[in-house]
Amino acid sequence: MLEQLFMDFKFEKLRIWQSSMKFGEEVFELSKSFPTDEKFNLTSQIRRAVDSIALNIAEGATGNSQAEFKKFIGYSLRSIAEVVTCLHKAKLRKYVSEDQFNEHYKNAFDLMNSIAAFRKTLV
Repeated sequence: MLEQLFMDFKFEKLRIWQSSMKFGEEVFELSKSFPTDEKFNLTSQIRRAVDSIALNIAEGATGNSQAEFKKFIGYSLRSIAEVVTCLHKAKLRKYVSEDQFNEHYKNAFDLMNSIAAFRKTLV
């Protein structure tokens, strides 16, 4: 997880935020291998989508209500679906191997389940 001396924001303590930050960096590294002609297409799309997962968790956690937080958690889940679709596109275009796809797909699935379980705790 993220190494920090101080965790001053509530969302920084959330495991789903920490996991989404880690997942984001993994997908960013993966996207570095995409062809340069994808820079403004699939590379940009997958990076924005994966970053949106943690960004929405953070934004929702600083909101005024549990209902608002739940809404932003929903946005995070949608972003995971977008990342998974981009991973499928990358596999179809042969930018990633089957093993790379499977690893990131599993990580996305695990993160989705964690975030969905967390959302159920919000009233």
